[in-house]
Amino acid sequence: MGIHYDYKSKRGERAMLKEAKRKERLALRKAKRASTIPTKEPEQEMHDINKPITLDDLTNPNK
Repeated sequence: MGIHYDYKSKRGERAMLKEAKRKERLALRKAKRASTIPTKEPEQEMHDINKPITLDDLTNPNK
C-alpha cells in the first residue's frame, strides 16, 4: 500500500497548505502594492527671495 495509500489520504491537507501559501502570497502582494502607492505631500511654501534667511527660518519646525 505504502505511497499510494498516503497520497489520497493526505489530499485535503495538501490542498489546505497550498491554499494557505497562495493567500499568504496574495496578502504580501497587496501589502507591497499598498505601500508603493505614492501619497501626495502638501506643497511647502517658498521662502521670499528678497528676505534674508535667518537662523529661525532654518530651525523652526512650525514654519
